[in-house]
Amino acid sequence: MSVKPFRIESFTDFSKKSNFVKQQKALASVKKQLGKTYEMIIGGKKVRSNGRIISYNPSEKDEVVAKFYKGTKEIVNRAVETAFKKFDEWKFVPAEKRASYLFKAASIARKRRFEINAWMIYETGKNYLQADADTAEAIDFLEFYGREMLRYASKQPITAVKGERNELVYIPLGVGVTIPPWNFPFAILVGMTSAAVVAGNTVVLKPSSDSPMMGKIFYDIMKEAGLPDGVINFLPGSGGEVGDSLVAHPKVRFITFTGSMEVGLHINELASIVQPNQIWLKRVVTEMGGKDCIIVDKETNIDDAVKGVVVSSFGFQGQKCSACSRVIVDKSVYSKFVSKLKTEVEKIRVGPGNEDYYMGAVINEKAQKNILNYIRIGKREGKLLVGGKKAKGNGYYIEPTVFIDIKPQHRIAQEEIFGPVLAVLKSNNFEQSLKIANDSIYGLTGAVYTRNRKKINAAKEQLLIGNLYFNRKCTGAFVGAHPFGGFNMSGTDSKAGGRDYLLLFLQGKTMSEKI
Repeated sequence: MSVKPFRIESFTDFSKKSNFVKQQKALASVKKQLGKTYEMIIGGKKVRSNGRIISYNPSEKDEVVAKFYKGTKEIVNRAVETAFKKFDEWKFVPAEKRASYLFKAASIARKRRFEINAWMIYETGKNYLQADADTAEAIDFLEFYGREMLRYASKQPITAVKGERNELVYIPLGVGVTIPPWNFPFAILVGMTSAAVVAGNTVVLKPSSDSPMMGKIFYDIMKEAGLPDGVINFLPGSGGEVGDSLVAHPKVRFITFTGSMEVGLHINELASIVQPNQIWLKRVVTEMGGKDCIIVDKETNIDDAVKGVVVSSFGFQGQKCSACSRVIVDKSVYSKFVSKLKTEVEKIRVGPGNEDYYMGAVINEKAQKNILNYIRIGKREGKLLVGGKKAKGNGYYIEPTVFIDIKPQHRIAQEEIFGPVLAVLKSNNFEQSLKIANDSIYGLTGAVYTRNRKKINAAKEQLLIGNLYFNRKCTGAFVGAHPFGGFNMSGTDSKAGGRDYLLLFLQGKTMSEKI
């Protein structure tokens, strides 16, 4: 199978009126479809139940985006058994054929790009560019993982032994459970699921209850691409009933999860228990968030640093696992930085994603209450620079909020908030900045602004951060260019979008023949 080299998908330029109008038309079209009810899909068949999951628009909290029939323990068992039976066929489908489904899906997603963006804008409160970047990343995952499977399926290098014919091949694991997050509701869902599928596994997909429509859209795209029934089984449901039942099922071989540390640890613990009739140790792939930082050295362009911090902290309301929530500033430029930061943050306008405001609503009421609680903590621990309360609108809006004079041991410098709250810390020198940055249970992303090459090299050696950037923002990883995953409580450092990612869904088989 001959394919062109992988290329990163470009973002849509919404400064062009034609693109802006296309997105508005897609939003108008999707709005007419809001409020419909959708079934679970197992083995290609629609399944209903007594319960429902309702997806609301966080920007307009009373607006129903979609309703979904809700999974039960009995339906979980049916889904896993269906995927288990299908695996016996799917694992023998040639890698070239499996990859072709991903390439077809990428082509379909390109054609439906503005529609996908529109659903995401309504369901998760993203603005145009944030939604479009999410869709573009999903396309990248499809293209990249398709090519990666072709690489793994090719002849593998192995040391020759006289008198033997030796071979190493990679084979799939079995039935997997995909539990994606709502914050990258299309990209991460697509990446996790397509990687498992192209490697020859079958999947039960449990989308986030805050963004189930994005899972349905992906299922429909794969169906349109010709993927056989039962390879992906679409099963919305609660984490407590459906999620735990899936993780504990003895016929589930692996679980891939992106979300909070608390849930990730629970999944890891539950998956480690060997159930009756289980014949393997389950593989768990997790990405669990971070307390990401940007270091601002005295030897840097302060204006550039401020812009990078603002984009990293308040893009998509700070609801990215890669978002900057700590900025560590050298004392000699601290006052200057804080002054410029205040000016830039005060320019941010908050409003509905479908009206393309820079900052929209946070995902739900629970998140809003949690963030406001941290803001109260921040007011006790430091000094409020800007923001600090709800913003106007019939959604879960919060002003972009900055606290200064925060100490490394303060709660808002240690605990993941997952919202538009930034803590500013002062350091005496670059060496202390590095120590403060490492003073965290997480190790996902970070950035350093400095012109000093020795300091850059010191940061490379000393910072325990999975994705470390220099003189740029700490968000916006590109597939293939910035393989993504962190250390410590940020997860298993699985490096999504990297050349080792598919190995998580494969196992090596060595064959040796005497000649």
